[in-house]
Amino acid sequence: MMASSDSKIAVAGGLVRHIPVLGGRATELLGVRDGGVYIDATFGAGGYSREILNAANCSVIGIDRDQHAIALGADLVQASGGRLVLAEERFSNLQAVARSCGYDAVDGVIFDLGVSSMQLEGAERGFSFRLDGPLDMRMGSAGPSAAEVVAAASERELAAIIAALGEERHARAVARAIAAGRHAAPIRTTRALAAIVERVVRARPGAIHPATRTFQGLRMFVNEELPELAAALSAAEQVLKPGGRLVVVAFHSLEDRIVKSFLAARSRRGGGSRHLPESVAPAATFRVLTKRPIVPDEAEVRANARARSAKLRAAERTDAPALTATAALPRLPALADVVRGRP
Repeated sequence: MMASSDSKIAVAGGLVRHIPVLGGRATELLGVRDGGVYIDATFGAGGYSREILNAANCSVIGIDRDQHAIALGADLVQASGGRLVLAEERFSNLQAVARSCGYDAVDGVIFDLGVSSMQLEGAERGFSFRLDGPLDMRMGSAGPSAAEVVAAASERELAAIIAALGEERHARAVARAIAAGRHAAPIRTTRALAAIVERVVRARPGAIHPATRTFQGLRMFVNEELPELAAALSAAEQVLKPGGRLVVVAFHSLEDRIVKSFLAARSRRGGGSRHLPESVAPAATFRVLTKRPIVPDEAEVRANARARSAKLRAAERTDAPALTATAALPRLPALADVVRGRP
């Protein structure tokens, strides 16, 4: 039985209370309404799901590849009165998840990209150099860890990963140092890797930690974050009803660039080429709602430092058939090839 539209979701235990970045604007742009079905494709600590459930008498499908997030979301599921369903899955598979829940189409999809605060704060997850722990970095439980990538990738591959995904200008020097360090002893902990990076990237007063970009690049590679995002945007295009809304909150320039390019390509109307008849060009599948990305105000940034780099983009689905092309991505070796080696 559904909860009434004015019921508020309050959770006594389980998930830590999470205030989602740009939560109010995201829910507003998602167009949440009574009877609607929405996908929170990055459930995390449940912040956006809670905002959506509180906004209307609607249903939410929460997706996360992190089994810890799904387990901790049990209290929110119970408090929702049957309006929230959680699925442990990659968000690139969101269309299949929706169908497994009985929905061929939904009214909205929201993404909150990047690593969650829960993951960063758990030393055993290996995401942060601030806490010593195993060099894991996996958002889920499957696939190779960061330690395996560091051990198996060639120096050239490491440099490419750290340069492209970490945007580290000292990527070659870092890769060289990692290759030398692993010959002396396996690099299995976050502190061990951070110490190697600190020897070649100088710390500057007021700047980010020298290992920040290296850790970011490895994390994004281990979790295949950019290919996942490109596939997930296409999946959202497939599953959204005409008039359905797509909302994406990105914290990294590479992610935001993919979202911006995807929406720009999907919102162009026919007649894009003067060499082709107008009818040949595909119809626009989205109408962009945010001409410029929405960013947090000073008060939100003061309250939550993580919000500082956030950019929100939103678009509304048209009734045009979904397209098949996905966003262009940086050219990098495949994760599976790096770990198993090539013949």
